Amino acid sequence: MATDTLKSKPGAQGGATGGLRRLLLDNGALTALIVLVIAMSALSGDFLTADNLLNVGVQAAVTAILAFGVTFVIVSAGIDLSVGSVAALSATVLAWSATEAGMPVVLAVLLAVATGIACGLVNGFLISYGKLPPFIATLAMLSVGRGLSLVISQGSPIPFPDSVSHLGDTLGGWLPVPVLVMVVMGLLTAFVLGRTYIGRSMYAIGGNEEAARLSGLRVKRQKLAIYAFSGLFAAAAGIVLASRLASAQPQAAQGYELDAIAAVVIGGASLAGGTGKASGTLIGALILAVLRNGLNLLSVSAFWQQVVIGVVIALAVLFDTLRRKAGATTPAAGASGNGNRGKQALTYVIAAVVAVAVVGATSLLHNGSSAARTQKIGLSLSTLNNPFFVQIRAGAEEEAEKLGVDLTVTDAQNDASQQANQLQNFTSGSLSAVVVNPVDSDAAGPAVRGANQSGIPVIAVDRGVNEADTAALVASDNVEGGALGAKALAEKLGGKGTIVILQGQAGTSASRERGAGFAEGLKDYPGIEVVAKQPADFDRTKGLDVMTNLLQAHPDINGVFAENDEMALGAIKALGSKAGKSVQVVGFDGTPDGLKAVEAGTLYASVAQQPSELGRIAVRNALRAAEDKKVETMVKVPVKVVTKENVAGFEG
Repeated sequence: MATDTLKSKPGAQGGATGGLRRLLLDNGALTALIVLVIAMSALSGDFLTADNLLNVGVQAAVTAILAFGVTFVIVSAGIDLSVGSVAALSATVLAWSATEAGMPVVLAVLLAVATGIACGLVNGFLISYGKLPPFIATLAMLSVGRGLSLVISQGSPIPFPDSVSHLGDTLGGWLPVPVLVMVVMGLLTAFVLGRTYIGRSMYAIGGNEEAARLSGLRVKRQKLAIYAFSGLFAAAAGIVLASRLASAQPQAAQGYELDAIAAVVIGGASLAGGTGKASGTLIGALILAVLRNGLNLLSVSAFWQQVVIGVVIALAVLFDTLRRKAGATTPAAGASGNGNRGKQALTYVIAAVVAVAVVGATSLLHNGSSAARTQKIGLSLSTLNNPFFVQIRAGAEEEAEKLGVDLTVTDAQNDASQQANQLQNFTSGSLSAVVVNPVDSDAAGPAVRGANQSGIPVIAVDRGVNEADTAALVASDNVEGGALGAKALAEKLGGKGTIVILQGQAGTSASRERGAGFAEGLKDYPGIEVVAKQPADFDRTKGLDVMTNLLQAHPDINGVFAENDEMALGAIKALGSKAGKSVQVVGFDGTPDGLKAVEAGTLYASVAQQPSELGRIAVRNALRAAEDKKVETMVKVPVKVVTKENVAGFEG
């Protein structure tokens, strides 16, 4: 059941109506899931297709596997904030071991699993023997795990071994392997919690740790095992996630620890400990997946999606609190008598009947409409937290309105796995074409191949997609832009001086390409010395902080190259009066704020792309591809070095 079965107080409502009411109240998460499915089915004709329901399962898999591990921790009144980083680290260890180190794949997998368990044991040791609060210990591991992942990968994605990448495929051409792994891990979780000594110990520790200790439980050793379980499940989730993306991404699974905790809590577990079940956790993960999938299909703004999901989490916990105050008592932890199992079976039978009824009703509802539809195009952007990509969206929306196209825009938030989910949702929806601005060119490949198999044309914008077919690539040349930036900065400095480089987010293809182009262009100027390189994640605030720190070690630098204008603007703030005078700064993208700084003289130059034009051309080509018209496979939008001399005549 979604939550622990609660027994009504004597005198509670009787009869069929009261029984149904109690059944729904006692299974709040399951009720919420059914309501969500009904709502999404009624609102979108694409939701209840077989392909889309399988997509929901795949998209829930990684969160569910992580959440199963977190369930052990929360049941025992702990918390684990490190599971996302441990997942990324385990996947990176596997990919590096099997490729760079040349280890047999079986040994690489075992090493990855051992890495997850080791991280969990470290957490358990710090909490049990180091007396650190679980929040602090796992927060530290979150940082350590992510840092080690970046160190091992050098900030770049590592291709996953083909033999392991099959975990991201399907069996028989239709059944996704991630769903099977999720089911197996869920059954293992249910068995551990309900049928083993360590499972009963978790409930006892979560209910009253001191009483558990006095009753003879070795609480410290039990906590070691509990956090080791969490690390094991995190490693499994990382392997499944990397298999879906065909590469180990050092920045993968960021924020997934919060989704995992949310899934456990939505499923009826208490953060105070002592309650929680595997079935509830699974339902919590499915609720999150259904929400994201359905909101994508309904073209809800990416920003509003975050608001909706937050509200749903709050309402789920509030509902559970009200339910517990409604006069119910929880049976002893781990209790599962025949009566409870009978009620559980009845619950799932009712849920199945309701689901079948919904399928039939909504199928009739949506099949009854045969009106001609407007051409629909999906646009998946790597992020909308950057002016450059906001301009791409603006150009795309302007062109879509001009052409009478229904455009759906999603924000991947620089998360390759989230973008893979969005592309899968596009594929299962009734879209004519898809435009994708990849977070990473390799990681987008599997999802784009899925669109290829469904006959949906894909247009890549700004960055290409590897190992998949795209009808066209609409892009500026990041490598050429980096070389132009090097030339502009070096000539401004007279061919000699010391400079620092602010790099973009580690692992992204834009950062790699711009950095490679700059390094290549700088070879023609041996008098220029790069004294420091540091990532600032394409973010203005981080650019300010990183530049401030670099100035402490290198106060006499002559120049700065930032791989986007946002970081350049942060660097200008840190430089103060030096910017544009004793220190020359070159940015990249030609954003409105960047061009204003060029006009003011604080930013010497920006390697300007034309993001609005990129968006317009991408939508135009997507519509042509959808109508089976000829499309140029490569559309280059020129880059241009904009300085104070030519900024007045530049239009981005």
